Amino acid sequence: MRNAGALLAAMLAFGGMTVSAFAQGVRVAANEAERRVDITIDGQPFTSYIWPSSLKKPVLYPLISDDAITVTRGYPLEPRTGERVDHPHHAGLWFNYGDVNGFDFWNNSDAIKPEDRHKMGSIVQTKIVSTKSGADRGELVVESTWVTGENKQILAETTRYVFSRRAHARVIDEAVTLKALDRAVFHDDKEGVLGLRVAGWLESPDEKGGEFTDASGKPTKVQAGGSPGASGVYLTSEGVKGGAAWGTRGRWCSLTGHTGEHTETIAILDHPGNPGYPTYWHARGYGLFAANPLGRSIFDPKQAAFNFTLEKDQAATFRYRVMLVSHEMSAEELNRESDAFAAESN
Repeated sequence: MRNAGALLAAMLAFGGMTVSAFAQGVRVAANEAERRVDITIDGQPFTSYIWPSSLKKPVLYPLISDDAITVTRGYPLEPRTGERVDHPHHAGLWFNYGDVNGFDFWNNSDAIKPEDRHKMGSIVQTKIVSTKSGADRGELVVESTWVTGENKQILAETTRYVFSRRAHARVIDEAVTLKALDRAVFHDDKEGVLGLRVAGWLESPDEKGGEFTDASGKPTKVQAGGSPGASGVYLTSEGVKGGAAWGTRGRWCSLTGHTGEHTETIAILDHPGNPGYPTYWHARGYGLFAANPLGRSIFDPKQAAFNFTLEKDQAATFRYRVMLVSHEMSAEELNRESDAFAAESN
């Protein structure tokens, strides 16, 4: 697995830890000096919660399946030969939005010109609240703050991650609670909210490419055709496949592809308690896999604008389940998973 050895070595290097310390169970180990929390399963890397200074938000990176396959793109953190280098703000798995009170939190990166940075927003990691390890699951609770390009704090975020394992599967449950420090309006925008940038082999082999424009009108060119070995196919709970999934709604969406002798599925499950349920799928053939429940009038111009709003001191929670499964998941299997997730209150 590409980069796995280096990642594990780094994880074991701090604090005098040994391999035996990570030998069993789901381990969640914080290293604030290195701006990371590492999650392993039986000593093998699963993912890390990181907030490097080169990014404008915390992310989970990389994501590694039960059979040691990395399903996330390396760029911009660890570029790999032959992969796409568009959208430098697409790193790992993240949560943010393209237009809150007119500020763009989604597209922010070091690539933004200095004269445009006042239009952007950043999510600043502020506190690791708790970590917990266990035989089959681990937990991480963190706090962060959404700060505008004018240096105003507008949202306080508390996120609880639960990392668990099953037979041939790894699961991330993410619950994000946003509390408004001032009135916060999430204007309808296609850029949001839970985003994942996948490895090249999970791209669509028939990606048409083109120019993709953000809320500020800044275009990003994407070349036609998939990366080498591209084999990814989307499927939604409504039976929509491939590129047609973009802009449609559903309670789950999966992406399945093949690399070498391995078949991997990434599934994102929406929760009925979320604002805007069921979500729209901002799922692109070039490798962006995102759930966006707040962009209603963008995805369906016949609909009235949602403009989801939190008044000062109001809060809302968004819950998602992300599954990495080492086989192709059927619609029946995904429906069962979705039913089980929907029945959970927290």
